[in-house]
Amino acid sequence: MSIDEAIRTFDRKHEEYERDLLEFLRFATISRDSERAGDMRACAEWVRNQLAGAGLQAEVVETGGHPAVFADTGPVAGSKTPTLLVYGHYDVQPVGDETLWKSPPFEPTVRDGAIFARGSADDKGQVMVHIAAMRALHDAGLPFPVRLKFLIEGEEEIGSRHLAPYLRQNWDKLACDHVLISDTSKHSADTPSLTQATRGIIGKVVTVHGPDHDLHSGVFGGTVANPANILARIIASFHDEQNRVTIPGFYDDVRMPTDEERRALAETDLSDEELIKATGSPGPHGEAGFTTAERRGTRPTLDVNGLQCGSSATIVPSQATAYITMRLVPDQDPAKIIAAFDQAVRAACPPTVRVSISSSQGSRAYVAPLDLPVMKVARRAMEEVYGRPPVIVREGGTLPILPLFKEVLGADSVMMGFADPNCNLHSPNEFFHLRDFQLGVRCVLRFLGLLGQPAS
Repeated sequence: MSIDEAIRTFDRKHEEYERDLLEFLRFATISRDSERAGDMRACAEWVRNQLAGAGLQAEVVETGGHPAVFADTGPVAGSKTPTLLVYGHYDVQPVGDETLWKSPPFEPTVRDGAIFARGSADDKGQVMVHIAAMRALHDAGLPFPVRLKFLIEGEEEIGSRHLAPYLRQNWDKLACDHVLISDTSKHSADTPSLTQATRGIIGKVVTVHGPDHDLHSGVFGGTVANPANILARIIASFHDEQNRVTIPGFYDDVRMPTDEERRALAETDLSDEELIKATGSPGPHGEAGFTTAERRGTRPTLDVNGLQCGSSATIVPSQATAYITMRLVPDQDPAKIIAAFDQAVRAACPPTVRVSISSSQGSRAYVAPLDLPVMKVARRAMEEVYGRPPVIVREGGTLPILPLFKEVLGADSVMMGFADPNCNLHSPNEFFHLRDFQLGVRCVLRFLGLLGQPAS
């Protein structure tokens, strides 16, 4: 089978597939908005129909929340090629302040060679890359080079809350050798990337309680403990002068990157000048002894994401709250870190106030071995399409589904991202370049063609 015929078919019909992508983007699939349940189900049906039209056995499946879509090409006759599970999501983030959008978020608009719409990059555009690859194979009259299964869910943006039970109940149906995901980005506008790892996450809410109501700071200031002052001291105690987290045991299980992984990361490192330009920060900051790329991908962190207390009035507030997240790296156990964090906060809290601590469900980090044969095939496919090899990156963010796939299915994930790294992810005016869509489809087809070749 020549995968070149499928690529030629795609090149001939790409405008048709791109029109379907615009239709996909018109569904207002905001999963956290209960009023959008109808849009969610209609979009799931649309995805099912797209995959069925490409020759897969496809169905909408119930999860206890928003529906997911499962599809399967079926076994490849007489083949010992691997089975891939393509994972993605059709739900999107809320649009935020619509006045900041140059065009309506659910009326996809093409400007300067890019589609502007909510979900265009995260993740509908990249899901459509894989659907279009299936359609190109089908429209070219070619057999599928490997067995492909699809799992496209509708709750990724709200934590995939019903996906774990579905996976555990249907592990045999979803069984695969590898998971293929496109929910990340390229390294730069012209340089592709393969994501090797993502960090885990723990969310904490710490509230310091003082008097049972706000007090006049002139009358009572200096006579009772101020929860805001106490919380500030607790927060300040979390880091030392080297910007290392001071929680006992925090680094005990941290897996250091290998020399090969550090060399790969060095290819993606930002200079101080590039970091300042990208962030608008006055200067770099972080744990001493590590590069920006290593801090972002291989080191655990603790960050205060929000503070809430009092007002501009001259009061001693009755309580103060901090919203905190910790990003975890391979081998760190969320349960162990949660316990250590809680103990450190309580130890730092004086008896003149009370403290309450709550946690969100922790997620482990994920890292794929660099020497996986399927990773080598992915690198070759991307180099053939882009004309340059992909860089290997470690994402600072979290994809909780990855360690779950590894735990339940025993499958490592190949993360091939096609979105621009500055695509306004989760922000107004999110976009996905049409050129990235086209290169992405060619890359997926080339990858499948290489995987489908008989072993020499």
